[in-house]
Amino acid sequence: MIRGEQIKLYLWYLVGVMGVVFFWAGVWDGLGSLPYLSNPWISLLVGLAMFTLSGVLFKDVAPFWGTQKTVHSILHHVRTHAQPHQFHIQYHDKLTKKDVFLRGDKLHKIEKDFMIILDEGKKEIFVPVHRIRAVLHKGKHYWKA
Repeated sequence: MIRGEQIKLYLWYLVGVMGVVFFWAGVWDGLGSLPYLSNPWISLLVGLAMFTLSGVLFKDVAPFWGTQKTVHSILHHVRTHAQPHQFHIQYHDKLTKKDVFLRGDKLHKIEKDFMIILDEGKKEIFVPVHRIRAVLHKGKHYWKA
């Protein structure tokens, strides 16, 4: 099953490839057949803008969609960390309609699109990964959706 994050990443890669094409078209005198991109300077600017927006030039600075780390890699990092109790996971509980904070050492494992939490009675609680709002480390935001 293809997840929404993978589709979004694929589309941004596609935008990046298109940015490469428009960039080189601007460098090599533009695309003559397209009315708006016939000017090489406009084509160059469009290519550079697409590079910037796709994150090709600035991998650490993603202006519109946040970090490139997926929730799964963050949760795996929390679970395998030497001191997972320093992390807190914030997720939205649909039944109570509130955000719930959970200590990182309560995270039992990650299966497909669910994180499995062990509560006090060793009962497993399944939380969909898309409901995770933020991960905090020592009270500061480590990752935010």
